[in-house]
Amino acid sequence: MAVLAESGSNPDVDLLYDINGLAKDAPHWFDRVMEFVGEYGLLLAMVLLVLWCWWGVRRRGGEEAAPSVAALVWAPLAAGIAVLVNVPIRGFVERPRPFRDHQGLDVLVSGKDDFSFVSDHATLTMALGVGLFVANRRFGLVGIGLALMEGFCRVYMGVHYPTDVVGGFALGTAVVLLLSPLAMALLTPLMRAVERSPRVGRLVRRRTAPDLPVLPGARRSAEAGERDLAA
Repeated sequence: MAVLAESGSNPDVDLLYDINGLAKDAPHWFDRVMEFVGEYGLLLAMVLLVLWCWWGVRRRGGEEAAPSVAALVWAPLAAGIAVLVNVPIRGFVERPRPFRDHQGLDVLVSGKDDFSFVSDHATLTMALGVGLFVANRRFGLVGIGLALMEGFCRVYMGVHYPTDVVGGFALGTAVVLLLSPLAMALLTPLMRAVERSPRVGRLVRRRTAPDLPVLPGARRSAEAGERDLAA
């Protein structure tokens, strides 16, 4: 077993107490809000952000639609892969939750009996944020900001050490960036094929109405009108 923090003299533990101590001084209703936000709310916000970015890419269309949608598809796939990679990491490190080794923490959510390092929530949100950044920098910066908020919430709730969160950020970022070239090489041709499909092509780019044919008589009338205006 690898023990990453054992006493209050450890800076990791000191920061844990400093951040979690905010929960003790906060009103009860605020702690309940932080519990929901840290457990579910920010994850839901990340999903909605990915969908919002996809909707904008789809409406804008253009030659970059397929690569951008491919990057958006890669974001949740990378997040899932990162969480799977975390399974053996947790089993190897076997770090207990902070409230098991340290007294006086205000734990806002119960039922956390698994190991602490690294944080799944931090891993998921940062992978989604960095994946969004690959697709769209503006949305990606917002996503990374939400991931940082998620990491703060996990320590505030008393269920993770700060280094659990930092490890999750590093894992999520590494999976997205290291595997991105291979993922984009596979997903971009797939998205181009989907774009050409008459049935599901709208998932990549919004269809525009085809140009209507102009009748010869209508064209002559328009040309005559233009000459009259010029005269």
